[in-house]
Amino acid sequence: MKILLLGPPGGGKGTQAKYLINRLNIPQISTGDMLREHVNNKTDLGLKAKEYMSAGALVPDEVILGMMKGRLVDKDCNNGYILDGFPRTIPQAEGLDLLLEELDQKIDLIIVIKVKDDNIVERMGGRRVHPSSGRIYHIKYNPPKNEGKDDQTGEELIIRDDDQENTVRKRLEIYHKETSPLIEYYKSRSRVCHIDGEQSIDQVSQSIDKILS
Repeated sequence: MKILLLGPPGGGKGTQAKYLINRLNIPQISTGDMLREHVNNKTDLGLKAKEYMSAGALVPDEVILGMMKGRLVDKDCNNGYILDGFPRTIPQAEGLDLLLEELDQKIDLIIVIKVKDDNIVERMGGRRVHPSSGRIYHIKYNPPKNEGKDDQTGEELIIRDDDQENTVRKRLEIYHKETSPLIEYYKSRSRVCHIDGEQSIDQVSQSIDKILS
C-alpha cells in the first residue's frame, strides 16, 4: 500500500509513520534521508543538490523528484511505502503524479492528521531540550523533576528556535497556505481519510488501524 501522510508540523505524522512502518512492513520515504544519501555518495543529483544547499537555496522539485524516481523502485518499496514531507505544494504533487504515472504506480491512501493550531503551539512551545544530550521534555506532558533543569545533570534546558511560538505559527501559516490545498487536490485522485490528531498517540494509531482494516 502506498500512503501519503498529511498534517501540520508537530501534528504527530512522524510518530504515526513509525507505527505504519511496523504495521505494514513498508519504508518511510524521507526527502531529507534521500538528500543526505545522494550528497554523501556524491551522485550527480547529490552534487547538484549540494550546490543549492551550499548557497542556502531550496533544492528544486525536479532534483527531489529525480532522487525519488530511483527510490520508489527499490526492492523495499515493492509492497508500498509511506510519503511524509513530500509533496508539500500543488506543483510538487503534480510533479509526483507524472513520476508515478511513468512508474505505473499510484498513491492508494491519503491520511490527514488534523490538530488545531493552538494545540500545535502548546505541543511544540512546551518542549524543553537538554542541548548536550538531546533529551527532550515537555512542561505539560513530560515535565522534568525540577522546572527548567535536566533530570540527569541538573543543567539548564532550552527552547529550540523551531519551538518558539512565533516560528511555530509561521510554519503553520505556510502549511495552511501551501500544504492544506493538497487535501482538496487528492480528493478526486485517491482515498482521503481524516483522523483526529488530538487523541492520544495510541488512539490515533487505532484510528489508522480501522482505516487499514
